[in-house]
Amino acid sequence: MKKLFISILALYIFLFVCGSLFALGERTISLGGRETWRSAERRTGITEVSNVRPHPVLILSSAAPSIAGYSAAAGALGTFAPLSESSLDLYVSFDERDPRYFRDSTGNYRLMVPADVEAVDRISARTGSGAALFGRSGINSNSGPIVIQPQGRNALFSSGNRLRDFTIEFWLYPQNMENGEQIFSWVSSRPLNGNHAAQRISCSASRNRLHWSFMSFFASISGNTHINLEFSGSTPIIPKRWSHHLIRFDASTGLLEYLVDGNSEVIVYATASGRESSEVYTPIVGNGGGFFLGERFTGLMDEFKIHNVFAGRSSISRYTTAGGRMETRAIDLGENSSGVIRINVSGGRTSIKELAVRNEFRENGRFRFSDDSEMSFYIRANENPYHINNSQWVAFTPGAEISGVKGRYVQVAVDFYSSADGESSPYLDELRIVYMPGEPPLPPRNLTAAAVDGGVQLRWRHSPADNTAGYLVYYSAVRGELFGSDAIQGASPVDVGVTNNILISGLKNGTLYYFRVAAYDRVTGEINYNVGEFSAEVTARPLAGLSQ
Repeated sequence: MKKLFISILALYIFLFVCGSLFALGERTISLGGRETWRSAERRTGITEVSNVRPHPVLILSSAAPSIAGYSAAAGALGTFAPLSESSLDLYVSFDERDPRYFRDSTGNYRLMVPADVEAVDRISARTGSGAALFGRSGINSNSGPIVIQPQGRNALFSSGNRLRDFTIEFWLYPQNMENGEQIFSWVSSRPLNGNHAAQRISCSASRNRLHWSFMSFFASISGNTHINLEFSGSTPIIPKRWSHHLIRFDASTGLLEYLVDGNSEVIVYATASGRESSEVYTPIVGNGGGFFLGERFTGLMDEFKIHNVFAGRSSISRYTTAGGRMETRAIDLGENSSGVIRINVSGGRTSIKELAVRNEFRENGRFRFSDDSEMSFYIRANENPYHINNSQWVAFTPGAEISGVKGRYVQVAVDFYSSADGESSPYLDELRIVYMPGEPPLPPRNLTAAAVDGGVQLRWRHSPADNTAGYLVYYSAVRGELFGSDAIQGASPVDVGVTNNILISGLKNGTLYYFRVAAYDRVTGEINYNVGEFSAEVTARPLAGLSQ
């Protein structure tokens, strides 16, 4: 019994030691977490936020793309062409942290923001990293508004413009939705029959709905007569809940349509008869006009936009269903032929409900969630960072063993997909790359040296390492230096390629030379040696009259 116990104990110690030795060979590089996401160089539709985990995480961007690449995602707003960069006339995202820096990203309009308008962060915003907060202390006739005025002829609403198609859209989060709250308006005047007619577009609260009024805005072809249009939405606007509002005009038919959360509420016609198939009245912009946002309103507004087209599809989801992608830079593992063992991942999904962040966290395994949000993971490797684009991406499961991915440089990519309703996003907390550093080739064996006239013939058995790319021959006439310069083949070390014999010629007869050989693993096409240990040292003295 005692012998059995001793045997088991010995086996346990053996396995423990072996396991420890193996673990000591593994190394880990962490990306994200406390190490930050500086390595995530390429981000498409991905942003970094800091209120999900203790350290910043990567999630899908809820902000509309930048003007340089603006293209609204597909949604439920009809069958017309998608909105595009060229159609965007005004875009105020309210994502700036300081209201003084609220701006129109297109540059067509200038904003004047009063001191009592505040900026809120991502948690309170509908999309992006912020929204505008009006009337925080309650409805106040002195509160607001944000004034938006056209600057230059490129603005759709510059004085005297005869408009064709247009679209106005915004997100709204009312605190109380009191009757008479003025959400936004356009105010100007234009000459009419020798007088000046007041021109106004008004969007206000009435019976928990938005009421729209267009006064002296739509004009006949001659411009001498106007029609006024007024209507209210049919769906009650619920306080303390985000809703999307869009109004669009089609100059070819005179159709003016109001949509709430992507659903059509009202259709009217700006025509002489009030129906389709009669003279269409189109807008003529008055003089000295401007928009007034939140003039008498308590609540939040986000993503105020004007387009110069009859709106097609526009996203009303928080996150685009097209997804996003992150790619790291080429990560240097330090040694050629390093092998990735696994990649441990922590992350989860996040959503904002009722202005509160809700998170689910997990580590490793498949990052696919019950609402169909998910992340997919890929890796590729190469010995040369400049050639890594030539390597194929390999899908991997976080925490699972990875085989066949070897190289000094690795790159990781993650695809992000939102939930089916576009209201939650997966998030990436940290990546930990576990790898085994590549070992330089073992030294060649049985090195021999035979002196000849003016040289030394060297022979050896090849290194047993399968990553051997060639051999370096070191020589010198001084023990311990190994950096001679007498040989015709060049100064030590001499790169002899994959051969296992070489005649080092041009040496001085009568001088004792010292030789060692080392195997190397070299990046293809580059003079970048990963040199292994030296072979045993051998000596030889060339003499006149000696032959091979």
